Amino acid sequence: MSQREWIEKDFYKELGVSSSASQDEIKKAYRKLARDLHPDANPGDTKAEERFKTVSEAHAVLSDPAKRKEYDETRKLFAGGGVGGGGGGYGRGGFNPGAGGGFSQDFNIGDIFGQANANDGGLGDLLGGLFNRGGTTRSASRPRRGADVETETTLGFREAAQGVTVPLRMTSPSPCTTCHGSGAKPGTSPRVCPVCNGNGVISRNQGAFGFSEPCDECRGTGSIIDDPCVDCHGNGVQNRTRTITVRIPPGVTDGQKIRLAGQGEAGLRGAPSGDLFVVVHVNQDKVFGRNGNDLTLALPVSYSELVLGTTVSVPTLEGRVGVKVPPGTADGRILRVRGRGVPKRGAAGGAGDLLVTVKVAVPQKLDDNAAEALRRYAEAEKASGFDPRAGWAGA
Repeated sequence: MSQREWIEKDFYKELGVSSSASQDEIKKAYRKLARDLHPDANPGDTKAEERFKTVSEAHAVLSDPAKRKEYDETRKLFAGGGVGGGGGGYGRGGFNPGAGGGFSQDFNIGDIFGQANANDGGLGDLLGGLFNRGGTTRSASRPRRGADVETETTLGFREAAQGVTVPLRMTSPSPCTTCHGSGAKPGTSPRVCPVCNGNGVISRNQGAFGFSEPCDECRGTGSIIDDPCVDCHGNGVQNRTRTITVRIPPGVTDGQKIRLAGQGEAGLRGAPSGDLFVVVHVNQDKVFGRNGNDLTLALPVSYSELVLGTTVSVPTLEGRVGVKVPPGTADGRILRVRGRGVPKRGAAGGAGDLLVTVKVAVPQKLDDNAAEALRRYAEAEKASGFDPRAGWAGA
């Protein structure tokens, strides 16, 4: 995409949100559009496929706070008439220092954008050499890195706690399998652009100022393909469906992102691919809860088990373990089983603990023998002097 095309595109309009939309609003709008426009949901619909690409491109910029800030500032700068003419564009004739909103001779827009990270596919690649002092030419242009891609997967509670390998089926721009991303027909290679000598830009002098613009011959790429690949039409990228095997590490939490370097959108003509971010959603479990690396579990016990003590078999992630309930245990007490929780990440290793909360289960009905035995126990308890409300503030 040329610099002018990038600047003039309204990514907010593509997603159907305002320029003041929050990151959550942008994400929500993208997810809805991606579901509706996904090629798997619209087989053979080329318009939906192109719209899917456009929406993905807009999300790749607006979902990244740094890229979004650069995009907003640049559109505001160009829309204000600071370069060439007004209306958000720029002309071949450079800019007029004397025009309203123009720049002084001491102002160098390259200072703003020249230090941007060239690997992020943002303004460092797009505008890093747009303006130069004294008509100097920037170094050879680098192919633009592919956009980052985000997808989602849902795991069971125990899968997330123990780790799992899941296949993800994705449709996204990927390196062309015919030309291996070069864009040239197999057996041929791109040649250096003779007009810009591979720089991708042409510099022009206007008095004390130097103005650089994309080379028309190679469209800013620095190279020319005489025999384009018939499958990707010279882009080096194809929109294809692929299955990626993703290893989810143990202990992943709900909403966490897993980064897979180089598995995102392919860069044009052999440029590095972007990254794939997998957002993990974790279902709740019927038995376990979680507190950090500790598992939590509610254990129903009878009154007699609390009074007399017992050992109860409880489930763990790996199987079962016996938990000793000491005599005289109070309802609600938490018993800790060390090392039976969620595996810890990092060099420390090990696992969290299993926290078992005992909960007394009161029978709803008793037969005559059980009721009579309980009445005798209540009398014996009273005779022994035990008062459950001794010291109670409400007594």
